[in-house]
Amino acid sequence: MSKTLIAYTVHLFTVSGVFFSFLALNAAVNGNITFVFIFLALALFVDGIDGTLARWADVKLHTPIINGEVLDNIIDFLNYVFVPAFVLYTLDFISDDFKLISIFIILSSSCYTFANNDLKTKDYYFSGFPALWNIVLFYFYLIQTSQTVNLVVIILLTIATFIPFKFTHPMRVVDNRKLTIFFLLVWMITSSMMLYQRHYGLYALDLNYYIWMISNLYFMYTTLKRTYVKKD
Repeated sequence: MSKTLIAYTVHLFTVSGVFFSFLALNAAVNGNITFVFIFLALALFVDGIDGTLARWADVKLHTPIINGEVLDNIIDFLNYVFVPAFVLYTLDFISDDFKLISIFIILSSSCYTFANNDLKTKDYYFSGFPALWNIVLFYFYLIQTSQTVNLVVIILLTIATFIPFKFTHPMRVVDNRKLTIFFLLVWMITSSMMLYQRHYGLYALDLNYYIWMISNLYFMYTTLKRTYVKKD
């Protein structure tokens, strides 16, 4: 297989993310929240490894006509921002009185995030909340937070977009990479189990929940450490 064909294959793999965004949107229209998260998770998986594959295939050299970063940003905006905003609006995660303003601030602040040239630090941390509204939506669903709590969280995270908190990019940050990837895998497994439990009405504060909480605390710790201890 030629190197050019390999490079185009990597781009095609990236493009699969836009298909998953369509499937997630379709699931939302049909009110199937579980499949929304399944398709968004598949898109997140693609986004998590396509950069590594692109660097391995040296796509900039072998497919110079394609701007992989622009392609990636288009698909990421759909899966991280637009589809979650649509789900928040249509499936009543926010009260009717605040739906439109909430969606407006999510979309507008996320446009800033995606256009921000200083979004990532030199050591690949995100500077400011990196518009992970797909994850926020997932937490709203798993924890079953109220519409009021959801609104407050949306406002706080929108503000955090413009504050230089250093959020960990689990696939790029070098510091404690093995430990970070381990906790990422733990989070993925426990999150999948919690989604299964929620779908079948089996959700409970069991061992899986506490392990999931520990993985979340780890990423909170890395954010606070990089923000307040290891400063630029």
